[in-house]
Amino acid sequence: MFGLFKSNPTKKMRKQYDALLEKAMHAQRNGDIKTYSLLTAQSEQLWKEIEALEQGKPKS
Repeated sequence: MFGLFKSNPTKKMRKQYDALLEKAMHAQRNGDIKTYSLLTAQSEQLWKEIEALEQGKPKS
């Protein structure tokens, strides 16, 4: 009943993931491949953390 008021821990992480991907895209368009690869690696690590959290969560 009160599950409605619980915060979703992955929601904030997904916003960070989207922001990292957008920054990476802009870096790639500007020709900064080193920054692009660093941001992409960070976003992949964050995605693995999101997946791990979601796998541990019971499905309802």
